[in-house]
Amino acid sequence: MIDHTGVRVSDFALSKKFYAAALAPIGFALLKEFPAALTGGDDVAGFGEAPKPEFWLHGAEPNYPRVHVAFRASSQAMVDAFYTAAIKAGGRDNGAPGTRAHYHAGYYAAFVLDPDGHNIEVVFHAS
Repeated sequence: MIDHTGVRVSDFALSKKFYAAALAPIGFALLKEFPAALTGGDDVAGFGEAPKPEFWLHGAEPNYPRVHVAFRASSQAMVDAFYTAAIKAGGRDNGAPGTRAHYHAGYYAAFVLDPDGHNIEVVFHAS
């Protein structure tokens, strides 16, 4: 089981704003933030559901190749809300909300590229 993950981003402030808006519909919020002076390397920001961050941004040279991260949603409406919020926050469409039956029956997802081109997905798995 994965405990947490993250991506490196070129514009830390811009990415914090993007992820705060994009992930709010799935219940994630900015929970922790540490400056580079404290971490000994990068500015970092942790998003998740209280009390523990699960997704971290690192202000640094972006990952290459770009990263794909998928977040689980509890409804199709959450997937739709993520997509709308992410696009409004400056994300680029990489797959509008819809069923992806080629993955499996009930796979409903949306894909957005963040400001650095990371492929961010929110998926709902219907029973």
